[in-house]
Parts: sequence; structure tokens; C-alpha cells
Amino acid sequence: MAQDLKNLFEKDSNAQNAKMSKGHEARFLSKLDDALPQETKASRFSFLNIAASVVVILGLSFGAYQFLNNSGGDTPEGTEVVNGGESKKDIKSMGEVVPDLKRVEDYYLASINLELSKVQMTPENKDLVDGYIQRLKELNDEYDNLILELNENGPNEATLDALIDNLKFRLNLVMRLKEKLQEFNDDAFEQVIT
Repeated sequence: MAQDLKNLFEKDSNAQNAKMSKGHEARFLSKLDDALPQETKASRFSFLNIAASVVVILGLSFGAYQFLNNSGGDTPEGTEVVNGGESKKDIKSMGEVVPDLKRVEDYYLASINLELSKVQMTPENKDLVDGYIQRLKELNDEYDNLILELNENGPNEATLDALIDNLKFRLNLVMRLKEKLQEFNDDAFEQVIT
């Protein structure tokens, strides 16, 4: 079965002297032209691809230039320019300083708001509720002052502890308000019965 290819080609070379049919080459070229894409379409698409690439590169270059050369002037809201043109972002909560404190802060604020939503103010207990609300406003103002101190002096343990204590005081104040309202309602109920 195995045959020498060299011998086969020598024997077959005599048979290759056969002539092609008339018009064979023209038919082959026309089929080849139909099968291959036209050059005009390819050149148009490649031109659009190049143009799009240039636009993207210019856009990215401009964005990088603006980002790297932002030398003052317009600063985003909540930032201030400090020594050497560096920007310092204002801290608005403890969670921005230490991510774990974000959960603590959210817990206390949610608890305070939940308990306050349960308080029912009536004309009889209005003075009592107003007194507690005024104290809550004072503690909230103190909390805002502590945040300002945190922005001015930077994060430190004493300020963070004071912020947490402030939240605890506010929650305790709301819980005491609920207790006082319960006592007030119990006293009012006993007076109605007697």
C-alpha cells in the first residue's frame, strides 16, 4: 500500500499535460470575486474604526489631563483646599472615619428614630414631650459640633468616644421620655378610675 510519492508524481506528470476547458479561468475569477468582500466596504469600515479610536483616545487624554491638573479653582462640594493644594473632604459622620462605626451610628440613629416615632403626643403630655425634644435638639447640636471638631482636628479616640456617648445619651433620653409618658398615662388612667 505504501508508495513512493516521488514516483507517483513522475508518473502523473505525463497526465498533467491535459488542457483546461475554455473560459475556466474567467469563471474561477468571477466566483472568487463574488466570494471575497469588496475593498470599498472594508476601507470605509476601517476608516470609521480609526476615527472612533482617535475620538476615544482624545477623550481619555482630556479626562486624564483634567484629573491630574486640577489645581484649585473649582473644588467639589464638601471639600476644601488645604496646604499645598491638596483637598480635604469634610467628614459628615463617624462612618466616614471608621467603617465599623457606621453600623454603630446607624443602629443608634435608627433606634432613636424608631422610639421617637412611637411617642404619642397629646395636649396633656405636650409640655413633657416638648422638654425632652428640646434636650434632644441640644444633644443633636452638640453632635454637630463634635463632627466639626472631627473635621478640624482629624479623627481621634476622644472625639469618636464623645460622638458615641452623644448617641447613647440621645437614645437614653428617648427611652426615659417613653417611661415618663407611660407613667403619665398610668397616672391619668388611675385618676379616671377613681
